[in-house]
Amino acid sequence: MYSAKNLSDDLAVVPDRPEQPLGSDVRFTVLGPLAVVRDGVDYAPTTPKLLQLLALLVLRPGKMVHGDAIAQELWGNKPPRTMRTTMHTYVYHLRRCIEEHGLDDGLDSMLVTKAPGYVFRIDPAQVDVFRFGQLQQEGQELLRQDRHAAAVERFRSALDVWTGPPLANVPSGPMLLPYTVELLEQRRTTMHMLFEAEIATGHHRELIGELRSLTAGNPLDEALHGQLMRVLGRSGRRSDAMVVYRTLRKRLSEELGVEPCADLQLLHRDLISEGDHH
Repeated sequence: MYSAKNLSDDLAVVPDRPEQPLGSDVRFTVLGPLAVVRDGVDYAPTTPKLLQLLALLVLRPGKMVHGDAIAQELWGNKPPRTMRTTMHTYVYHLRRCIEEHGLDDGLDSMLVTKAPGYVFRIDPAQVDVFRFGQLQQEGQELLRQDRHAAAVERFRSALDVWTGPPLANVPSGPMLLPYTVELLEQRRTTMHMLFEAEIATGHHRELIGELRSLTAGNPLDEALHGQLMRVLGRSGRRSDAMVVYRTLRKRLSEELGVEPCADLQLLHRDLISEGDHH
């Protein structure tokens, strides 16, 4: 059986560009509601199963999506007896949606059958998730070169690609769900790297409000709390940084029965010793 791991492996790298992408002025959004946009109009279908099918295809631009992967996503381990016929019907409706709105330029079909599955003939550059990945990689490279201000700009641009939770309007099944989790994790990593770059440029005070807001929404995220403690400490607000640590420590103890990680404990000790030196 085709597994979610197969799909996430395929998505881990930016795929090769297909030879003949169609509808080059059409944009597909994944980082927010799934949308099919041309000239500011969204042509995405509204039927839940069609959205699931479209999401699987958009996430593998120009690559074959196995019929088993589609069946797994749509029905999990309980496929209907008429699975193949029903799947063909969904593909037919999606093709009609594309053709009726002229999204494939009225040329060849954008969605083609290629045993044992289907290929969505679009360019990865048309999908927002690939733009996000490209900007994130550029930011990481700049961070490695200690070009912090440029890295900040790239990471901010990468996060600006997002408009909401990934595939917000799609009822995600066993294939799409791990992918949305992975995307949220990548967003979190990007934010963490952004703040590291911001701190390195000396923007401590400017980050306090943003980090306070984020830690309030992510009360158990130790990395974010550590960054908030650092910007408070460097802004001359050592006592506020200690309060952040104590609050987090209490919450971790009560909810998870654990102590803060070693990095945070070290940061806390540094704050205390700084106070002793004053």
